[in-house]
Amino acid sequence: MSQPLNDAALDQLFRSARTYNAFSGEISDDTLRQLYDLLKLGPTAANTTPARFVFVRSPEAKAKLGPALSEGNFAKTMSAPVTVIIGRDLDFHEKLPYLFPHVDAKSWFEGPREGREQPSLLNMSLQAAYLILAARSLGLDTGPMSGFDHAKVDELFFAGTTIRSEILVNLGHGDPASLYPRSPRLSFDEAARIV
Repeated sequence: MSQPLNDAALDQLFRSARTYNAFSGEISDDTLRQLYDLLKLGPTAANTTPARFVFVRSPEAKAKLGPALSEGNFAKTMSAPVTVIIGRDLDFHEKLPYLFPHVDAKSWFEGPREGREQPSLLNMSLQAAYLILAARSLGLDTGPMSGFDHAKVDELFFAGTTIRSEILVNLGHGDPASLYPRSPRLSFDEAARIV
């Protein structure tokens, strides 16, 4: 673990990786399971792992998701081999006796759900980022987006649960023709400092 990744790996994960707007290809169940098995290893606070994933692939599931999408996200999502709905379990703490057995971590999050809002959103966001990196490591391209009707997605895919949708990520082999020029990033001196 002490050796840095080579340039080819860094290019695949970061420098050459892009957010695509059109996709092709197929993604097997085995690949989706590999993807989850990688992303689940990323750290979250007290191993809370509040993210929950729905891999939307079948034509029936795509048709169900379609009406919840914003106009700008419809075509690219319908053409993507898989769209991942990433939600967060607002009662994630119920699984902590199993996930973090070292101490009584469940008690840290007992009480009104409002007290679990910030930790569930923070740690789900980390897991969404791990999903993107895991997908890239498996040779897949991604297209994360937030333009959708959350209440409708929750009703269609999470009814009767304590899970709320937060982000969608299209997966597949990205079409380079769908890319915009890479947007600028802040320099180190603009965004960071060493103290």
